[in-house]
Amino acid sequence: MPNINYLAQFAKSFNWAGFFLPKNVYHDCSKLYAFCRVLDDLVDEKTNLELRVQRFDEIKSIYKKTYELDNNDRKILNQNEHELIVNDMIDLAYNNNIKRIILDDLIDGVGSDLKQKVYLRSVKDLLVYSYRVAGTVGLMMAKILNVNDTRSLKGAIDLGIAMQLTNIARDVIEDKKMNRQYIKPDFENIEATLKLADMFYESSYTSIKKIPFKYRFAIIVARRVYRQIGRKIIQKRNMENYEKSGKIYVNNFGKIYQTILSLFDLMFLYLKDLESHQRIREHEIIREEINLDERI
Repeated sequence: MPNINYLAQFAKSFNWAGFFLPKNVYHDCSKLYAFCRVLDDLVDEKTNLELRVQRFDEIKSIYKKTYELDNNDRKILNQNEHELIVNDMIDLAYNNNIKRIILDDLIDGVGSDLKQKVYLRSVKDLLVYSYRVAGTVGLMMAKILNVNDTRSLKGAIDLGIAMQLTNIARDVIEDKKMNRQYIKPDFENIEATLKLADMFYESSYTSIKKIPFKYRFAIIVARRVYRQIGRKIIQKRNMENYEKSGKIYVNNFGKIYQTILSLFDLMFLYLKDLESHQRIREHEIIREEINLDERI
């Protein structure tokens, strides 16, 4: 592992939930997050677009070259931090039956931000983008947690999409400064995006029943804490208050409170039956471009 714990340093909500995972699984989640973070950082660097594209292509080249080597040959590539992180991710993929096509989707999604202007024109564009940059991560997390049930894997995609929609609703002003418009920058569209996110959060809930018991609470905590970010955004009520708020997050007291509530979610989940998948329509929209069955 690289010396930097990307999860602890850059993902406070996820790191909080990670406290409830076994240590070895937490380390695997950290490797996945490190890979995602490096991709994001390369795309978001405050440099010109040509240099960012060049640096992103370099890590794609490392990824492609490393994936084609066997385990022993991959170990000799660990010459720098990026190679270490890529190698860790590929080891993780091999060890957890994560299909390469899912990683390819993630890289394609993050790389789609390498434009002078990013503008998503439709709900379909928003759903496909959210699957690529975050639904993939939910799917890979599920594989790390030894989930094989099809309904639960669909729920993992839904939870990833829900979290990405929450990110998009939270970061409208920041994205605008970077010439990126995933949704229209007004409070009505922010609310609509969070309503869509809530539908995906709901769809993910009972699928958690199929996650091995020792991992369930951590996922319930992550789901509840991240969903709370959206609720804090809604409390701003208008664009003026939203803009004044800066980056909206859940503080430590809020995380403790949401963790306590998560205990009730865990008990309630035990009493509920596994529901059929609720986001069939949205998955069909994504399938117009991406064969989700092939990924699951």
